[in-house]
Amino acid sequence: MTDHRTRFLRLAIQSEALRFGEFTLKSGRTSPYFFNAGRFDSGAALAGLAGCYADAIDAAGVDFDLLFGPAYKGIPLATALACEYARRGRDLPVAFNRKEAKAHGEGGHLMGAPLEGRRVLVVDDVMTAGTAVREALAIIEGAGGQLAGIVIALDRQEVVDPTRSRRSAAQSVAQEHRVPVVAVASLDDLLAMAADHPGLAAHREQLLAYRDAYGSEDPGAAA
Repeated sequence: MTDHRTRFLRLAIQSEALRFGEFTLKSGRTSPYFFNAGRFDSGAALAGLAGCYADAIDAAGVDFDLLFGPAYKGIPLATALACEYARRGRDLPVAFNRKEAKAHGEGGHLMGAPLEGRRVLVVDDVMTAGTAVREALAIIEGAGGQLAGIVIALDRQEVVDPTRSRRSAAQSVAQEHRVPVVAVASLDDLLAMAADHPGLAAHREQLLAYRDAYGSEDPGAAA
């Protein structure tokens, strides 16, 4: 497992962004784990997370020149990532959207740098059904930008509807829009860590059973 994956999973567990137990998801499924990027709630945690994002993006070789954070969780993630790249010597423009258009001031749904003519990297936490990304794509195209790729923190590698397709949301979006979907870490990485981590070993069987029930056909083929 590459270092940024290990660092991310350890940071997620330490921050309680990644928790284990019994959780009911929006889909109605009962999951043995839950990821909430909102628990990266300090400067140090966000800085560490941004470093993991940047390492994953650089390892994937994505070609982009603007960071876009979909409201709401994508906003602090893209901002923290822009700060991390500035620390590394690359000053990137950053933009994000509002859920509701602003009627006064500059107005509109968008804030930050202009998207027109830019190769845009969408920064988000997870991808479940791909709905948020498709909404972001419409905003980017409407503003004259070009989608260069998507980066997420954790790929759950699970199918949206097992009766229709065994592709995960990340796989579907990558194939539909022909762009890379980069995950800092995945369920497979979590399972690999659980095999050697005493604190996670107790959850490994439940994680495996969940993957067997809802996992995509080829979990490693997101991008």
